[in-house]
Amino acid sequence: MSLSLALNSARSSLFATSTQIDASARNIANAGNSGASRKIAVTTTVASGEAQVVAVSRASDSALYARMIDATSSAAGSQARLDGLNRLKNGIGDTTGETSPAGRLGALGDALIQFANAPDDPALAVRTLTSAQDLATALSGAAKTVHTVRTDADAAMARSVDRVNDLLRQFGVENEAVITAPAGADVTDALDRRDSVLASLAEEIGVTAVTRGNADMVLYTDGGATLFETKPRAVSFQTSPILTAGQSGRAVMVDGVSVTGDDATMKLRSGRLAGLAELRDRTAPTFEKQLDAMALGLVESFAEADQSGAGLPAAAGLFTAGSAAVPTDATGLAARLAVNPAVDPAQGGSLTLLRDGGINGVAYVANSVGGASFSGHLVARGEALQAVRGFDAATNLPSPSTLADFAAASTGWLEGQRQTVAVRADSETALLSYASTALSNATGINMDEEYARQLDLERSYQASSKLIGVINGLYEALFRVVG
Repeated sequence: MSLSLALNSARSSLFATSTQIDASARNIANAGNSGASRKIAVTTTVASGEAQVVAVSRASDSALYARMIDATSSAAGSQARLDGLNRLKNGIGDTTGETSPAGRLGALGDALIQFANAPDDPALAVRTLTSAQDLATALSGAAKTVHTVRTDADAAMARSVDRVNDLLRQFGVENEAVITAPAGADVTDALDRRDSVLASLAEEIGVTAVTRGNADMVLYTDGGATLFETKPRAVSFQTSPILTAGQSGRAVMVDGVSVTGDDATMKLRSGRLAGLAELRDRTAPTFEKQLDAMALGLVESFAEADQSGAGLPAAAGLFTAGSAAVPTDATGLAARLAVNPAVDPAQGGSLTLLRDGGINGVAYVANSVGGASFSGHLVARGEALQAVRGFDAATNLPSPSTLADFAAASTGWLEGQRQTVAVRADSETALLSYASTALSNATGINMDEEYARQLDLERSYQASSKLIGVINGLYEALFRVVG
């Protein structure tokens, strides 16, 4: 090999090694950045024997990255549902304790039996009234919790949509930087930033990424709606000012296509938005229907019947929803349920009406002779409370059933839903952790490896420098001989 060829080879090796050292130093500087991938200076040896840096690339694994994106969306959706279910559980208290609607109903049944056995005992009358008030408070409180959970989920969906639109804008900026870069330019940082934005987007909405020519990327929801192609697609949502019982919330729209709700043509399957929509439109409303069905059963069980023979309609007795009429529609009833003021001494009422009837006037008085030991009305109410009745199929609970069994089934349903989602959330979080760790191991920066690589590169750099020094010495000796 001639001296000129040896010098050129040493110089090219020196330049290539310097570029590799820069890439390694860049890795070390970005080691604390979770979104940074390992940068690699790609070198090749040309026909003349010189080493050349042809590109700076990054470590990547598309399969692991796609798995991490899917796991991110699944975990976020399950966690959104679990948070709401935990709030519903907290709203009714201990599902196995006396403070739950089922526990309060059992307490009322016991108090009613004891009062019927001693109808002249004022203390038992007070206990029955207190048990009824506790039950009404438990049901109305649980219904208000459902309303709050649904309203909060609706507001959270609006915040999520705002974040999705912002992330899509950021994604567009980074995608443009990638596809418009000159040939051979280093776009690894832009690719990292684009991947980080996509990972954040996956928390909010289930997303599938497709890479086209020139590293251009197109995004779709996991239901098939286009989120990004050349430019972001509009994601829109309007909050519902009032979410009353039985009312569904408004749908999230992606490029004019509904992606949440029963009428969604490309329904979201994962992501925080999907979890919030499921909580707002299905889970919480189902529990609300159960509470309303219990409230209707109570009003019907304690309704007063006409005793005059005039054919008057049944009227609300111990429990009322704000009027004397017995409701025919249970929707929203639990939130309005209360003990009739007519039997509450604190509100100017009389406890004797609970024993004798007549809350709605003399036509409804069961104890016509006014005897203090009369228990017929109380016994009849107790039998009605324990009677088997039908319930709306929309409650997703067994029917027909007694009110007590229905209340217990409702408590079990809520806890079953919560436990199922909790197990799923734990599993998906573990899968996300595994996928993230695997991706980091495959593409992330390992400080020990980078320091070891720098030592090797520095030795190579020193060797090339020494070779150049030797060649320069030979040139000087040659010039002296020639001169």
